[in-house]
Amino acid sequence: MLEFIALNMAPIMFASLVIFLLLGYPVAFSLAANGLVFFAIGVWLAPWSANSITLDWPLLFTMPQRLWGTMSNETMLAIPFFTFMGIVLERSGMAEDLLDTIGQLFGPIRGGLAYAVVIVGALLAATTGVVAASVIAMGLISLPIMLRYGYDRRVASGVIAASGTLAQIIPPSLVLIVLADQLGRSVGDMYKGAMIPGLVLTGLYMLYIFVVSIMRPTWVPALPPEARTLGHGIISLLIAIVAAMGIGYAAHVWLYPTHGANADILGGTIGVAAIYGFALLDRGMKLGVLSKLASQVIMVLIPPLALIFLVLGTIFLGIATPTEGGAMGAVGSMLLAAMKGRLNMGVITQALASTTRLSAFVMFILVGARVFSLTFYGVNGHIWVEHLLTALPGGQMGFLIFVSALVFLLAFFLDFFELAFIIVPLLVAPAEALGIDLIWFGVILGVNMQTSFMHPPFGFALFYLRSVAPKSSYIDKVTGIKTAGVSTGQIYWGAVPFVVIQVVMIGITIAFPSMVMHYKGKPVDTTNVQITVPALPTLNVPGAAPATGGLPKIGAPSIGGAPAPAPAPGGLPKLGAPVVNP
Repeated sequence: MLEFIALNMAPIMFASLVIFLLLGYPVAFSLAANGLVFFAIGVWLAPWSANSITLDWPLLFTMPQRLWGTMSNETMLAIPFFTFMGIVLERSGMAEDLLDTIGQLFGPIRGGLAYAVVIVGALLAATTGVVAASVIAMGLISLPIMLRYGYDRRVASGVIAASGTLAQIIPPSLVLIVLADQLGRSVGDMYKGAMIPGLVLTGLYMLYIFVVSIMRPTWVPALPPEARTLGHGIISLLIAIVAAMGIGYAAHVWLYPTHGANADILGGTIGVAAIYGFALLDRGMKLGVLSKLASQVIMVLIPPLALIFLVLGTIFLGIATPTEGGAMGAVGSMLLAAMKGRLNMGVITQALASTTRLSAFVMFILVGARVFSLTFYGVNGHIWVEHLLTALPGGQMGFLIFVSALVFLLAFFLDFFELAFIIVPLLVAPAEALGIDLIWFGVILGVNMQTSFMHPPFGFALFYLRSVAPKSSYIDKVTGIKTAGVSTGQIYWGAVPFVVIQVVMIGITIAFPSMVMHYKGKPVDTTNVQITVPALPTLNVPGAAPATGGLPKIGAPSIGGAPAPAPAPGGLPKLGAPVVNP
């Protein structure tokens, strides 16, 4: 019996961890306790393990160094920076301004408010990276408006919850930082690889709204004319966009001889800055050149887009690391809040407190995972997992499908931090053994973990929305009409179509790896590459004649200019006594 337990320590240890988690114990303490208990058991059972258990008490002395390496990891420092940035932006009212402006822009068409929620969700994801902030902000601001104008409650709640979860896959996502760290890859590469899948997923959400607007137009009505407070002015906005593109192209042509490939980004920046400066001048001097709608759209959209470029643009251009980009984003968010007059000590204190709580939560889980992994690797658990997963039929595709299904099911019970720290480290070795690119693998896992926020009944995004959605009937502040609340069942049913879309996106990412592989850049053309090996230099040794093979014969050294002994017939010199000139 002892031999059986010793030889199967890895699966027993993993099963016990699952039981701990299902019983409701905190994840960090479950990991650490499981690791320490099985460490003691493993040391005791090592003699019966046929050398498969390599645990011994002195191995515990390495734990402080492992924990210090975890806490001094500079990559993880990006998490508090991006969290602080997101919370400050959420407190600054940026989400409210974006939703109001884009809602007015798309208001005349069916589903316009839903489109606005998806677009704002993508923008908030690219600036905040925090799901809770996005869902709560949009739930408080847009849900009452959508209910006021007759949106179906399931569609409205599903759109808000799903759009908030875009912060999981669109950089600067916190989960991508954690995945890059666990996979041992660059955060910048992970951000580049995830950008296109994140935008494609945003497009799929909008496609679903378009289909609903055709199949069930009464579910997503357009805004009535009296609700469009910014009036009309699309032509003015289009002219402003064309002018910005023209200025940007001219700047690109002017800068290309000196800046090369970076001229397009610099030209676009100049074009956007020019139209933003003109909008400021038009509003400040009351020129009336731009329509009210065009002016509002430019004034509201440009600052968050500038912040996105400050954070992601500098990372993609290689100017800043993700940690440095997060630091600049934190400073930029405070500047935007100050421009709106909403930066005060209360906002900073709340942001610092929330950032500290989240960072401590992440660090405790990571410390527990380190303790667990020390024991799990000591009982050859990683080899057990690798043999188990590489033996799956179908090779790479079979492995990816199985892992995707496993993570999807585990996401019903675990959030993305827990999945990243517990499951992902076990999958690295099998993925590398099968030749799977780890950035591609990480993006697949990131899209998959996004579903953990949308799974009924445990999805955190659904809980966030439930906390701010009206549960019972209420009197609308604008219309004065009694409006029915939103039930928990309606929130859950509204999430189901978007979970299906997310699963479809997992399949698309697996089927089309080129969406991610662009992070490597253009492949190097090796057809015209020539390799030239330089000739060996001739050794100039005094008194040695060159050999027939091209290398000189090495004679004995001479000091003071005396002739060296003549070489022997065999080619090597006779070693005589050194001659010294007094």
